[in-house]
Amino acid sequence: MAKVSARELAKFLNNHLNIYDYQDYGPNGLQIEGSSEISKIAFAVSAQRDSIEKAVEMGANAMIVHHGLFWKFHGVRTVTGSFAKRVKPLIKNDINLFGYHLPLDAHLEDGNAAGIAKRLGLKDLAPYGDHKGMPTGLQGRFERPLSPSELKDLLKNILNHDIIHSEPNDEKISSMGIITGGANSDWRYCVREGLDAYLTGEMSEHDWHESREEGIHFFAGGHNATERFGVLALKDLIEEKYGIECVFIDSPNPA
Repeated sequence: MAKVSARELAKFLNNHLNIYDYQDYGPNGLQIEGSSEISKIAFAVSAQRDSIEKAVEMGANAMIVHHGLFWKFHGVRTVTGSFAKRVKPLIKNDINLFGYHLPLDAHLEDGNAAGIAKRLGLKDLAPYGDHKGMPTGLQGRFERPLSPSELKDLLKNILNHDIIHSEPNDEKISSMGIITGGANSDWRYCVREGLDAYLTGEMSEHDWHESREEGIHFFAGGHNATERFGVLALKDLIEEKYGIECVFIDSPNPA
């Protein structure tokens, strides 16, 4: 049975995803220390009760997620109630928890935005967005311009999720910026970059109006739905590099 040490895996992922250049909303890398040797890894978008319980049932000794357990906006938290029901099974079962947030959104090869861009066939990929000096997504151009309805249907198929579209006109779309998840207001970088369209997971009411008035096609395809691609890419990467048994836990979440 193939194994990798938790220390080696952390070092590889931290460097591959360039976590040290990011000032994120929570810690990137190993969040809960478990077994020193890893032979089975569960991947999920979020470390929540359902995905953690499934990882335990599968006998995983590591989890790699996009949304970990610790966030600055929560402040200091006691390990009680529903939060305890997330933390305690990881510790009890000696499961390592790795979380990668903004670095996994923005990675040009294995990130969330990159996974969508590849499926859209975007070319000339480049960083997009800015959080304290670091990109949070990417941008690119379509080899063949698409009509708004054609792009909306394509996104619905890729994401397997209904699409909200703030449509300013019916002109064909040649370029797009992508930041997955909850980057509602970052469509504004499209104006600066001269892009036609923007994709993220969520859309605020005021951004629907303002993006239309600025002439930007704003597509929202679900927070969870847009953020499956990074952990899936890491799953493939780790399977190939280490030969470790890897499983993906796809928890239902329409938001």
